[in-house]
Amino acid sequence: MTPVPALLPRTFLLLGSGELGKEMAIAAQRLGVRVVAADRYAGAPAMQVAHAFEVFPMLDGDALEEVVRRHAPDFIVPEVEAIRTEKLRELEAEGFAVIPNAEATWMTMNREAIRELASTELGLRTARFTFAEDPASLLAACDALGYPCVVKPVMSSSGKGQSVVTGSSRVEAAWFEAQTGRRGDQNRVIVEEFIPFHTEITLLTIRERDGTTRFVEPIAHRQEQGDYRESWMPAGLDPEIVETAKSMAKTVTDRLGGTGIFGVEFFITDDEVVFSELSPRPHDTGMVTMISQDLSQFDLHVRAILGLPIPILSYAGPSASAVILADREGPVEGYVGVERALEVETAQLRIFGKPRAWPFRRMGITLARGATVAEARARALEAASRVEVLVGADP
Repeated sequence: MTPVPALLPRTFLLLGSGELGKEMAIAAQRLGVRVVAADRYAGAPAMQVAHAFEVFPMLDGDALEEVVRRHAPDFIVPEVEAIRTEKLRELEAEGFAVIPNAEATWMTMNREAIRELASTELGLRTARFTFAEDPASLLAACDALGYPCVVKPVMSSSGKGQSVVTGSSRVEAAWFEAQTGRRGDQNRVIVEEFIPFHTEITLLTIRERDGTTRFVEPIAHRQEQGDYRESWMPAGLDPEIVETAKSMAKTVTDRLGGTGIFGVEFFITDDEVVFSELSPRPHDTGMVTMISQDLSQFDLHVRAILGLPIPILSYAGPSASAVILADREGPVEGYVGVERALEVETAQLRIFGKPRAWPFRRMGITLARGATVAEARARALEAASRVEVLVGADP
């Protein structure tokens, strides 16, 4: 990517306007950046705080190109997986700046490409894996890897479409789950060895424009149904484990190159650090950084993109986040219990403003601090439990 001086204002085109995009837009606007938010549906969270918005399917390369040429952004900033990345390569070749870069965006939007890179090219420890294109080949792959195993779409986000398969009778359901939860237009799935980990972490890895790599301290998190439910800091890991994870993260992000923040996920077992996945953007588990430190992951991403200085981070102590979920489908009519949630000591609240809900859709998060990680987690979870999403009926 051609270096661009930190002249403000600049224009960001966000490709994806969910809750991560919303916080990105807010962080960018604090530095005078003009933000254009794009997504496949109107009223997405980032659109509510952007200077302008565009609604189009981002797998439509022609529509993507038209929007880019009309707005002429200084930086194209992907926030979702389902993007016509071939078009981003073409646009980058013309001189448009893609964050982190077009190749990294292509490779990390597809689990097959990033897993082959990490395991085959770079030799990082990953779960054993294979791929399947239909239910029959999925059954054969699961039988070969052994049970339990994990099935995921090659393209998805936040654990959508992921399932743990405990036996051959569960394979057909796993195929259906992957197809209904996938992003993009690929049926292909990845089948992974089940790793018996005791901790799952996200290591936010920042590449500055001059190639310098910085890290946020590891974020531990808990998932249910393949999706993040809570995250916390510090992760309580042995320093040698952290250094191993940092070395692995730097290896893969150096290979990808580009500028910005990467969410690099690892499984921590009793005797190994296992590379899991990588996102070329802020990470959902990293929303805890909005309370854990002086510069959130969104601030850090914006600074890296603009080539602005990134200081040594100052941490606030044990901190946690917990999600607020919807329990039914329909238009969102409001939220109750907000005042009760904010009565919890140290609690903060972020309501995303998504116009539509469905079961287990993430609609907001709570944030909290405590004297210990256990106390911070308990406060965040308690605050989240007090908020109810009111969902109406479709006309």
